[in-house]
Amino acid sequence: MNIYKTLLFIILLNVSSSIYATNELDSLIVKLENEMAKRELYDQAKELRITNLKIHLSEPNVSLENQYFLTKKLISEYEYYSFDFTLHYIEENLAIAKAIDNSYFIKESTLRLAKLLATSGRYDESIKLLEDISSKNLSDELIRAYYIIYKRCYSELRSISTVKNISNKYNKLYFVYKDSLNAQISKLDANSDLYLKLIEQNYRDAADTKKALEVNSKRLAMAKMGSREFAMVAFDRSYMSYELHGNRIDQKKYLILSAISDIQSSVKDNASMSNLAVILFEEGDVDKAHNYISFSFEDAKFYNSKLRFLDISNVLPVIAKAYETKNIKQSNRLKKQLIFISVLSLILAVALFFIFKQFRKIKIGREHLKTANLQLKDLNEQLNSSNTDLKRLYEELSAVDTIKEQYVGSFLNLYSEYIDKLDNYRKNVRKYIVTNKTNDLLELVKSKNIIDEELKLFYTNFDKSFLHIYPNFIEGFNALLKEEGKIVVKKENTLTVELRIFALIRLGIVNSSKISKILRYSVNTIYNYRVKVRNNALDRETFEDMVKKIM
Repeated sequence: MNIYKTLLFIILLNVSSSIYATNELDSLIVKLENEMAKRELYDQAKELRITNLKIHLSEPNVSLENQYFLTKKLISEYEYYSFDFTLHYIEENLAIAKAIDNSYFIKESTLRLAKLLATSGRYDESIKLLEDISSKNLSDELIRAYYIIYKRCYSELRSISTVKNISNKYNKLYFVYKDSLNAQISKLDANSDLYLKLIEQNYRDAADTKKALEVNSKRLAMAKMGSREFAMVAFDRSYMSYELHGNRIDQKKYLILSAISDIQSSVKDNASMSNLAVILFEEGDVDKAHNYISFSFEDAKFYNSKLRFLDISNVLPVIAKAYETKNIKQSNRLKKQLIFISVLSLILAVALFFIFKQFRKIKIGREHLKTANLQLKDLNEQLNSSNTDLKRLYEELSAVDTIKEQYVGSFLNLYSEYIDKLDNYRKNVRKYIVTNKTNDLLELVKSKNIIDEELKLFYTNFDKSFLHIYPNFIEGFNALLKEEGKIVVKKENTLTVELRIFALIRLGIVNSSKISKILRYSVNTIYNYRVKVRNNALDRETFEDMVKKIM
C-alpha cells in the first residue's frame, strides 16, 4: 500500500513540475516577444553610446593614445552589433597603434582582428594573422587570447571538414592549443568567468556534461541579464540540458533567456533566436518559428555575418515555405467561409422579405387581438366577482385558525397558478400570430398588461385577506424589529414586499422558492429581503419563529 502511495506521489509531483515548467515557458515566450517589440529602443540606446564616443573621438587635441582607447571602446560597442564597423575601427586602431609604435597595442589590435575573423567564419584569414604574431613576448592576457582564437578556429574547422584526414589534423591542433590554454589556467582567478569557461569546456570535451552544467550554473549566477556573457552562458546551458536530460522545455527556456539577453544588449550576431525557431518549427508551431527566424535574419543582415547567413539560409526557406503553405490553407478556408456567409446573407434577405410580409399580417392580427382583449376584460370582471366571493369566504373562515391558514395558502397557490395560466395563454396567442393562425386568435390571446393588472389585484386581495385574518400583524411584526428597521405602511390595508414575504412565513410557507413562485419575484430577491429584515431584528436567531406566532 505504501509503495502505491509513493508511486502516486511521484506521479503527481512530476505532473505538477511539468505544468509549472510549461507555464514558466509560456511566460518567458510572452517576455521574449515583448522584448522583440522593444528592439529599436535598445538599438537607439546603443547608437547613442556610439555617437557620444565618436563625439569624444572627434574632439581636437586628442592624443593618439587617447584615440586608441576611445576607438577600443567603439570596437567593444560595435563588436557584436556590426561586423563592418567593427572591422573598420579595428583597422583604425591597428593603424593608430603602428603610428604610436606601441608593440602591445599592435598585438592587441591584431588579436582582436583575428578574433573578429574567427567569429565570422573566416578561419583561414584568422589563422594567417595569428601566424604573424610571435607568442614568446605576449603578456598573460594576450597569450590567453592568442590560444583561445586558435582553439576556436580549429574547433570549427574540425567540425565542418568533410575529409577525415584533414578533420583529424584539425582535431589534433585543437587539443594542442587547448593544452597550451589549460597551462595558463593556474594564473587565473578561480572565480573569474574565463577560468570557469575553460573548466566548463574541458568537462564538455571529456563528455562530463553533469560537471559542465555545475560550472555553467556558477557562470550563469555571475552573468548579468542583458549582457553578451549571459546570452552565451544560457545558450551553452540550453544544449547541455538537452544533452543530459533530453528536456526540450529546459532547452527552449535557456534559448529564450539567451535571446532576451541578446536583444537587451543589441547583439546582432546571435544564434539563440534562430535555434529556437528551428525547435518550434519541429514542434509544429510554424507561426512563431517564422516570426523568430525572420527576426534572426534581420539581425544577421544588419550585422552582415556570412556565417550566420549560412546557418539561417539552411532553415529559413523551409520555415518560410511551411508558413506560406499554412497561410494559403487559411486563405482558402477564409474564402470558403466567405462563400458560406454570402449564401447565409442571401437566405437572410429572403427571410427578411417573408418577415415583412408576416409583419403586415400581424397588423391585421392586432385588430383581432383588440377584440380578444375585450373578452379578457369580461373574464377579468368574472374573476373580480370570484375574488369578492373568496374574500367573503375568508372572512367566514377567520374563526378557525388552522383552517383559515390552510385555506389562505391554497388560495394563494391557486391564484398564482391562475397567473401562470394567463401568461401561458398570452404566449399561445403570440405563437398563433407568428404562425399566421389568425382564425384562432379570438380563443387564444393574452396581453401582458392583464397579467400585471391581475398581479396587482392579487396583491390587493392578499393584503386585505391576510390583514383581516391577522389585523395586528404589522404592529406585532414591528415589535420584533429595532427602531431604525421598523416598516411603515403608506396605505391602509396594504403590505410592503417585506411584509408579504413574512406574511407567507406566518402562514407556514417558509421555502424561498415557494414564496418566489407565489409573489412572482426571483428566489434571490426573496432571499435578500429576508436577510435585510432579519439583520434589523432584535433577535436574529429566533426572529422567523416569533413571526410565526404573531396573532
